[in-house]
Formats: sequence, C-alpha cells, structure tokens
Amino acid sequence: MGSITLESLLERSSSDELVGKMKVVSVLESLPGIGKVKARKIMSEVGIADTRRLQGLGANQRERLIRDTAKP
Repeated sequence: MGSITLESLLERSSSDELVGKMKVVSVLESLPGIGKVKARKIMSEVGIADTRRLQGLGANQRERLIRDTAKP
C-alpha cells in the first residue's frame, strides 16, 4: 500500500522484533514494482542470502538495498 518506506522499515527492524524477523526477500517482493525475480536479483547483487532476515543485515547491505530499490 506504500504506507511505509523500505528505509523506515529497516530502521524499525533493530527495535521491533517482529519487523526484524521478516525475511528480506519477502519485504522486497512486497514493494511496488519489484517481483520475485527482481527481488532475488537485487539480493544477489548486494550479496544477501535468500534466508537472511532484516535484523541480520549490515549497514552496507541496508544502504545498498535502499539505493538499489530506488532505481527505476
């Protein structure tokens, strides 16, 4: 629905246990304009495993996810 941005969701993942346990691939797939194939492509380019959860992402991975999902 676009009610929350990826950046704010990533910020919440460190303090909200429920958000932190969400899988990165599921979050990416839920973003407008990003489907299953594009989500996995972005994760591969950033170097994130399919099983990774939001709370397990490093600072560089978070920055690259935000940057790569903002691309048209």
